[in-house]
Amino acid sequence: MLELKYDYHSIEAGCDEAGRGCLAGPVFAAAVILPDNFSDELLNDSKQLSEKQRAGLRPVIEREALAWAVASVDNHEIDKINILNASILAMHRALDQLKVRPGHIIVDGNRFKKYRDIPHLCIVKGDGKYMSIAAASVLAKTHRDEYMENLHALFPVYNWKKNKGYPTQEHRKGIEQAGVTEFHRTSFTLLDSQLKIQF
Repeated sequence: MLELKYDYHSIEAGCDEAGRGCLAGPVFAAAVILPDNFSDELLNDSKQLSEKQRAGLRPVIEREALAWAVASVDNHEIDKINILNASILAMHRALDQLKVRPGHIIVDGNRFKKYRDIPHLCIVKGDGKYMSIAAASVLAKTHRDEYMENLHALFPVYNWKKNKGYPTQEHRKGIEQAGVTEFHRTSFTLLDSQLKIQF
């Protein structure tokens, strides 16, 4: 089972993002503060869970967390400020929405920008070590997947319902056939053979 939190002496928020490597759609991030009595043997890094397991965990997290929030940065902002800055901005936006102010923040990965005057710690593979980060990874992933599934109805050629905007062979074939949409990240290499795509 994962460790509940890093700093047991403060109200701690865990942060994670989903969708950094996608060719289309926003990057989503979540911030979660869990109560000190929280326990769930299934909770883990969202990438280690099945879609059904993530879907089952989401309402548990949203119901039992002391506070939680999900935010996003769209593809146009990503193209302007790059995906790393967009991922951090999405986390900051999620933290902005928390109804409980954390005294400490733990973040999955190795890059973050200071949020207000709150101390933070970056933890590589933190979503497989700490429950609050894992919970944030589940919320970010499920909310983003839901968003991309809704977009699929408008653009079925890319099969976002299945690939969620990631660079699968099927997604790239759709780009070759139909071109790009207003939701594609034009700063990304959208095709393997891409030298310069004119938009």
